[in-house]
Amino acid sequence: MTPIIYISFTLLTFALVAMDIWQTRGNRITLQRALSWSLVWILLAFLFSAVLYLFWDDYAVYSPYSPYSASQATLAFLTGYLLEKSLSIDNLFVFAIIFHQYAVPESLRPRALLFGVIGALVLRAVMIIVGAQLLEQYHGLLYVFALFLMWTGVQLLREKPASHVNPLAERIIRRCCRVTNQYQGHALWVRVGKRWWVTPMLIVVGVIACMDVMFALDSIPAIFAVTREPFLVLAANVFALLGLRSLFFVLQGLLDKFIYLKPALAFIMMFIGVKMLLVGSRWEIPTWISLSVLLMTMLFAIIASLVKGQAQSQAAVIKLENSDFPRE
Repeated sequence: MTPIIYISFTLLTFALVAMDIWQTRGNRITLQRALSWSLVWILLAFLFSAVLYLFWDDYAVYSPYSPYSASQATLAFLTGYLLEKSLSIDNLFVFAIIFHQYAVPESLRPRALLFGVIGALVLRAVMIIVGAQLLEQYHGLLYVFALFLMWTGVQLLREKPASHVNPLAERIIRRCCRVTNQYQGHALWVRVGKRWWVTPMLIVVGVIACMDVMFALDSIPAIFAVTREPFLVLAANVFALLGLRSLFFVLQGLLDKFIYLKPALAFIMMFIGVKMLLVGSRWEIPTWISLSVLLMTMLFAIIASLVKGQAQSQAAVIKLENSDFPRE
């Protein structure tokens, strides 16, 4: 893709961010609004895939060496989008920990997530550009990514849920700047007397962006197993991240109930690692199979988690009824 396509997509991204800012006006996101906008972001992603299908030949004029047909590009984008969306759900657990750790008021959380997501978009764009260049020049790096993803999947199965984050971003900010003790609304920095101070909001935003980049070390190599077209990788990341805020406010009360989410993500990581190892061989896994495995894995994890949660609730009720509490 030429700069014309990337500039146009950047302008589209700015418009979508502006729309996201508008929809969170008032700083209060109800469950109904969060659910509605989560659906809107998903529909926008599928609308973009339809645009890709209808106008890919026009895009290909600017990228004559692209090996994709319209249907292949659309399927690659959808698979990459759903992969990034699935892997980004794990970020929601970290967001909840960050808000608890830094005592972020409810009214400030939407804007904190917005700033954090914008920072993450910029950092991910840089990582995608660098990753695409490295893969183009050093094909063997693909196998390094594959082994890294498989190792990450194993580690994800073994690790325990985190209850505290202390990333590099906070230490750097506190070392370089004066930090106020209290939040100052949405302000990232304020002037006190003749000196500028940063607020805890800047630390929260920095921590969110930093943690997202750490997760991107897994997800970006994963999507390169689906498609190595940088434009499709970038587009999938943008649409997955833009809907992350609304999804957080939909699921924030249900995160602890998705007990089979981590095993599902671990399986997806290892599966994508295997897919990456087989790229270019006679056993290469088609994109439509990857998409099917991804959808079935997440669907099974969600259903199994809900069934398990319902069984635990029923067991708790039965235990309470059979307890030795005095009865009237």
